[in-house]
Order: sequence, then C-alpha cells, then structure tokens
Amino acid sequence: MPQRRILVQWIGHSDLRAMAASLSPARRKKLLASIGGNVPDTPGDGPTKTLLKAETFDEVRLLSNYDRQFNRWFQEWLDVPVTVSEVELATPTDYAAIFSIADRELSDLCRGKQSANRQLCLHLSPGTPAMAAVWLLLGKTRYPATFYETSRDGRHWVTNVPFELVDVIPDILRNPDEHLQHLAADAPSDVEGFEDIAGDSRAIRDAVGRARRAAIRNVSVLLLGESGTGKEMFAQAIHKASARRKRPFVAINCAALSKSLLESELFGHARGAFTGAQQERKGAFETADGGTLFLDEVGECDLETQAKLLRVLQPVTGKGIAIRRICRLGEEREREVNVRVVAATNRDLHAAITDGTFREDLYYRLATLTITLPPLRHRRSDIPKIANHLLDQINRQFAAEEPGYRNKTISPSAMTFVKQHNWPGNVRQLYNALVQTAVLTDGDKIGQRELAAALGEMPAGGAATAAGLDHPLGDGFNLEEHLKSIQKHYLQRAMQETRGVKAQAARLLGIENYQTLAAQLQRLGVSGNWTSND
Repeated sequence: MPQRRILVQWIGHSDLRAMAASLSPARRKKLLASIGGNVPDTPGDGPTKTLLKAETFDEVRLLSNYDRQFNRWFQEWLDVPVTVSEVELATPTDYAAIFSIADRELSDLCRGKQSANRQLCLHLSPGTPAMAAVWLLLGKTRYPATFYETSRDGRHWVTNVPFELVDVIPDILRNPDEHLQHLAADAPSDVEGFEDIAGDSRAIRDAVGRARRAAIRNVSVLLLGESGTGKEMFAQAIHKASARRKRPFVAINCAALSKSLLESELFGHARGAFTGAQQERKGAFETADGGTLFLDEVGECDLETQAKLLRVLQPVTGKGIAIRRICRLGEEREREVNVRVVAATNRDLHAAITDGTFREDLYYRLATLTITLPPLRHRRSDIPKIANHLLDQINRQFAAEEPGYRNKTISPSAMTFVKQHNWPGNVRQLYNALVQTAVLTDGDKIGQRELAAALGEMPAGGAATAAGLDHPLGDGFNLEEHLKSIQKHYLQRAMQETRGVKAQAARLLGIENYQTLAAQLQRLGVSGNWTSND
C-alpha cells in the first residue's frame, strides 16, 4: 500500500500578499491593512501555492493565526482541498507557543494505527524563522519528516538536513557540571512547572536543573531517592514544564497492585480477558496518550511484568522516541500510543540487577536520564522553608473545612527542633507531623514539645541522636577514632550519591576541591565500586 503524503505548514504573510493581487480592491485593502506591506512587484504564487502546484499530497493541513475571513479567501484562492487549523498566537516569534501548537498538531496527526502508512512533509518557507526552527526540531526528533522549501521565482526542493539531534542531546544530558550549571542558578520557585517545590539549597537546585532540561524532551526519566523525598511531585513538575502539560498525567503505584491487576492497570484488558472483566477497559498507557505516565515504585514489579514493560518501552523504528505499542490483556491487536514515561524507585536498582530481581535492559530503557532527589537531612537549610510551605497548605485546607480555625505557625524552638531532626521519612514524615500538631494544638503556635510528641520522642533525644552525639563515654571510647568513623561515613555516602564523581562529592561535602577529597579518601582508606572516575 503506497504511503499517504501529508503536508503540514503555516500560512505566512508572503502567501497572503501573493493572494492579494487576485482580490477585489475592497478585499485587498482590508487584507493589507491588517498584515501590512504591499502586493509584490513581481507577480507570484507565494510559497504555499508554488509547492501545491508542483507536488501532490493526499492531505494538506495549514496552521493559521490570521482572521477567519482571510483563511477562507486563501482556501478559495488555492483551489485545492486543504484543512485550515485556526490557532491563537500572540506573536509569531513566541517559540514556546509555536512549539506547543506544532507539537499538538503533529501528535494528533501521527496518532493511530494508520500512522505507519504516512509520509509527513513539513514546508519550511511560509511563516517566521521561529516557525521554521520548530518544524526542524520536531521533524528531526519526535516526528520524522521530509522538509520542503520554495523560492520567489517558483522553484521548490527537498531540503536535506545533514544532522541528527539525537546525536547531540546525550552529551548535553550526561554532563551536568558543564551544561546544567547555569540552570542551577534559578530557585525552583522561579522555574516554570516547579513552583510547588520549596527550597533553595544547591542540592535541590541541581535536581531541578536536571529535571528542567529533561522536561523539554521526550526521554524517559528515572527518579531516585528515599521514600518521601517528593518523587511524584517532581514527576508532575516535569510534566507541567513540558510541551505535554495540557495532556494527561497518569500515576500508577506499581507496589500497591498485584501482578495481574498491575498488568490490567498498565495495558488495559478486553472483555472476558479474566474473571470479572465484564467490559473492555483502557490501561494507563492509553489513558496517558499524548501525555506522561508516572510509574511509581517501579522497582517492585515482578520479572514477568518487567518483561512486558521492556517490550512496550522498546522504540518503534522510524517513529518518535515516545511512540509505544501496547496490547490489552486478552487481545492480540497492537495499539499505538504517544507516552512519555517517568519512573521512580527508592530501591538500589544496581543491587537488584546484581541479585537478579530487576532486569538490566529495563533499567537502561527507563534511565535515559536519572535524577537523584536529596533527602531532607542533606538539605537542612531548606527545612524551614519546606515546613512553612507545608503548614501554609495545611492551614488553608483546615480553614476551608472548619469555620473559626486559627492558623498555626511554628515557634522558634520548634523550628530549631525541625532543623535538627533527621527525618528518615523525609517530606512525607514532616508533613504528617505538622498535620498532627495542627490538629492537636489549641493555640496558634506549634511548640517543640508538640512536634516531639508527634514523632514519638523527647525533644533532646532526637537532636542528639541525629547528630551522633549520644555515644556512651568510657569503656574504650576513643574520640579520634569515633570522629574518623563519622568522617568515613560521610565520605563514603558522598561518593555513592555522586557515583564516584569526586568534583561533585567535594561540593556536597563543602570541600574546596576534588584533590583535597582524593587525599582524604586515601588517608582514611575509603573505597568502593563507583560508576565513574573523576
């Protein structure tokens, strides 16, 4: 079966000015008053009509931000069947808006089982340079296309773009020190999509910088971090900062479902696929079509489910990197969806791979880009801001539900306690403690004792234990050796968290340079199997 040739392009000023010569004086005056300029001195067809006279397409889609009346005149003047998509665009040089419009149009066009039988053609000549740049970006990545250009003298040609963006992107993504340094200068609250992430520490800025870079692409992202560090919030932020923000965000907790139920939730099922399947049902991949699927606790999937996930995440040859093929339980027919996958786990997947409980090939499918979210104890300077942010949310919720509720604030002594506590449950534990104290505190001040009671410990005990200061003295206690063990602990942890990158580990530890860190590692005999050198 021959491929259907589909042309997609913008309508530009040059098209309408070329048309103006054939309009009645009244129409010509109205058109030129709106778009500016004059009828060309040399008669011509303009870029769109020039290409349509020379090439045959099975379908033509024109994007236009012009007046509807002008679009109707243009369709009549072309004298060939075309579909005009009228869009709102405040300025023709707004890259973000142009990208969103173009991506939505191409996503709609390339969705469905017939997409494999289409040849997408993009016309670069009409419109602004910004519009042409976006066509190049999309046509070389998500939606492989043939590019056309035309000239004023009536010539047209296929434009060969002799590079692939996928050859350049990995180097940018894999070198955060060099390419993401400037992104870390922005606080999360100043980054579009990440406004709900509180904090200003270097650790959280680095994580947001990587996530911000990942958001603008369709690469799969693996979020790593302890329980309660906000992995789902980061996944939502990546979605909101991407071109998919207006499409669905679907979250699935892989640890909360049995194997059979998880497969049904992910891939859907046909009627009668199993006992109780009384009607067909879409799965998460289909529901998230055009948007983002968040797989939380992906490390808890059994090996059989991992194998099915691996198959779905396998790139479809000749399609965009987010195009997936899924098959509902009880069906043999494949369905094509366009889904960006963000996964998360608090497990050590490298250890799981060694143990044989997690597939190495699936890890690399999910971890095109990894982002490690820091625990609260590694970003203590952020804790007051996070605590106040969470308490503001709690106050608003309780005030809406309970007339006469008195907003709570955290007393200075309680805030000191909050900063000193180790928070093994991270943000989730902090939030639960604040909810409990907001419920049980009669006044408007949350004190240290109330917080300690919420955590089930006395005020002094938490701070002393967290700092490692409650070691019994005497009976062979050696202060120098104890301090060495603490230092080795933090050196080892920094090297593990940065996968052996000494420059990054030195930054986490507040050490001036990686040479000093290397000397300390050697002096204290700290070593390990890390994935990187310097």
